[in-house]
Amino acid sequence: MLIEYGVWVSRLALCAVFGLSAWGKLADRSATRQAVGDFGVPLRWVPAVAWGLPVAEAVIAVVALLPWASGVAAVAALLLLGVFTVMIARLLRRGERPSCSCFGTASAAPIGPKTLGRNGVLVVLAAAVGVGALTHPRVPMGLPADDAIGCAVVAVLSAVLVWIAGQLRVLRRRVDEQALSTLGAEGLPAGSIAPEFELLDARGGKTTLEGLLAGQRWVLLVFVHPGCELCAALARELPRWHARNSDILAIVAVGNGDAAEQAAWGVENGLGDIPSLVQRGNEAALRYRVRGTPSAVLIDPDGRVAAPVARGAIAIRELISTAKTARHSPTPAHSGIPAGISR
Repeated sequence: MLIEYGVWVSRLALCAVFGLSAWGKLADRSATRQAVGDFGVPLRWVPAVAWGLPVAEAVIAVVALLPWASGVAAVAALLLLGVFTVMIARLLRRGERPSCSCFGTASAAPIGPKTLGRNGVLVVLAAAVGVGALTHPRVPMGLPADDAIGCAVVAVLSAVLVWIAGQLRVLRRRVDEQALSTLGAEGLPAGSIAPEFELLDARGGKTTLEGLLAGQRWVLLVFVHPGCELCAALARELPRWHARNSDILAIVAVGNGDAAEQAAWGVENGLGDIPSLVQRGNEAALRYRVRGTPSAVLIDPDGRVAAPVARGAIAIRELISTAKTARHSPTPAHSGIPAGISR
């Protein structure tokens, strides 16, 4: 009897996953079309695929619950997941990281190794449903009605909670974007006190501005995004700049989203010993009024903003020159950026 319960729960889980995916795609048509195009589908086929994909997922979700047809749903799910996984692997090999949007706006993060891992788990789930359809084709018939219905109710409630959590993430992201759009001029004035922050590393440890300033070093906060090609190019330059100035300057790459994905991005782009940290939302970018990537903020050993926000690799490199020049200058560190330095 325990195996029968496992078969029924696996079908409910497959139904919930594909149902949420279909709902998310249908609820945000523009994001779905954008994702389909970014994944390499020819432009003339984008509208048809953007409609057909969520419809196919909805059909799989419904058919997975039918005892006589759940095996067909499992095979269809495996084929769909296989195509997705191959496309994601190909994009990652090219160095491209478009937004997934697999569950609509709630999953707008760029693809990465974690996406492949998630697909692997779903492949195992679909395979389990297929095996269950062969060995126990009559499930949920034969199970006590109360238990079968109870499992279905739990699956529905779990799906609703996951959907609500996704909507909360979307709301938080939109609030951050709205806040960034109403901040006024980009960047804090040179000489102002640098706001404190708390960033996370891949192990969940916390890094603060106070800790980075220890040892009377300058701090360069480099704001990056995994889907930004200019950020990836800059990341490959940062270790060389760090090696030349590590005695006076601490360079930190700051992203947002998942700490493990940000760390993997740092490894992929050769950051080396440079910490690759994440904000929990956009709190550091909001406090420093940083609006785009790649951008950087230079903080002097006294904990003051030393220069306006620098946008782009050339301007960021000039910030490092500012720190080197100020080290040998009698002028107070918080007097601002020297004349002639480009923003």
